[in-house]
Amino acid sequence: MSLEWEQTIVDAHDPAALGRWWCEALGWVVIDPDPRWYEIRPAPDRLPGLLFVPVPEEKTIKNRLHLDFRPDDRDAEVARLLAMGATRIDVGQADDAYWIVLADPEGNEFCVLSSRRPT
Repeated sequence: MSLEWEQTIVDAHDPAALGRWWCEALGWVVIDPDPRWYEIRPAPDRLPGLLFVPVPEEKTIKNRLHLDFRPDDRDAEVARLLAMGATRIDVGQADDAYWIVLADPEGNEFCVLSSRRPT
């Protein structure tokens, strides 16, 4: 048996708006801008992608699954994402954690880890 990770599904109140936000945040490309769902990927032929699908309810509790990102420069990346509309949130992380927890415009948590180590 073989499985390939195709995409992660993200429930959204406004799939197109949230998909565009993540597309800009990640520098990815739009694969399917259908108003009923919105799919982005790192490149047209690369997986996995993110598929934003509509749900009627607003987000009310902490996500049970979230994405972690390791940038070249954590502080610069956090500043960029905050300027784009992300917000800092507290999910109980320690004050000296090596990651910063942010939420996208619909409140979905994600982490920006410490900067990449030189190779």
